[in-house]
Amino acid sequence: MPVAGARALRILGTGVALPEEVLTSVELDHRLGLVPGTVEARTGVRQRRVERGSAAALGARAARAALEAAGLDLDDVDLVIGASATPDQPLPCNAALVHEELAPSRPVPAWDVNASCLSFLVALDLAATLVEAGRHQRILIVSADIASVGLDFSDLGASGIFGDGGAAAVVGPAGDTGSAVLAADFATHSEGAHTCEIRGGGSRHAPDRVTGDYAEWARFRMQGGAVFRLAVKHVPAFTDKLLADAGVGMADLAAVVPHQASHHALSWVRQRLGAGDRMIDIYADVGNQVAASLPSALHAAITDGRLRRGDHALLLGTGAGLSIGGAVLCY
Repeated sequence: MPVAGARALRILGTGVALPEEVLTSVELDHRLGLVPGTVEARTGVRQRRVERGSAAALGARAARAALEAAGLDLDDVDLVIGASATPDQPLPCNAALVHEELAPSRPVPAWDVNASCLSFLVALDLAATLVEAGRHQRILIVSADIASVGLDFSDLGASGIFGDGGAAAVVGPAGDTGSAVLAADFATHSEGAHTCEIRGGGSRHAPDRVTGDYAEWARFRMQGGAVFRLAVKHVPAFTDKLLADAGVGMADLAAVVPHQASHHALSWVRQRLGAGDRMIDIYADVGNQVAASLPSALHAAITDGRLRRGDHALLLGTGAGLSIGGAVLCY
């Protein structure tokens, strides 16, 4: 029976790109003068990747992999959506820089969605609407984040969890396959707006409006405990409503694909939401890759065969704002 509000959409191909440089937690222990095993014990991350180039180039690598998986060329795409939290620069949008890296033969439109760690989910929701409306046929969504440049490792709880990475997906019409975004929803609880932020880089704290070393204003800061408490307060009811809107229950899901926020968050999703062994967990080997985190986990679910055509999946995450987002897919 059709679900009210469902939008036909098919994920045609996914791809990821990981930087070559690996930073293990043992190496980070040594760098910080800590007892070996300290960073992994506190963060749950064994290793993370570090990118020395640009987010646009990293995203373009993921995009090419997604196009190859879809059996398509860049000229088959009629929109590029950049869905990242850490762009290379405030202007132009990172989608334009990815566009430059990919060098399409025609002026395909490119624009950004920035909802921090939820950027890919928001872009997927928008893409479903655009394809359903006939506005676009095939859309390339690219998420690439380089968190490593703005971290303060004196605060392991906020910095030791992150890694760099890129992920992309090509989506398009579902035809008669049954693939769809069955439901999607987002909610922002702005009492947590300043629990996770980079204050510099915009007009509020522009270089001529602040004193001191501007590098400090460009550092990422997070109140991890406050973020976690606010998330667990609201996520259960949010998830229940989302599943009800999609017409499915947890037992109907083949995979639960969460944003890889932290080892504590993943453990909570596994136990409190009942995801169990259906939860896709890549966190220990890549860390929290910000907006690239969730599509990287989605790619892993697909390539590992844990999410097959016709299966239902829950995509779920939180991001700065503090915002919660989710989507239920028939893959």
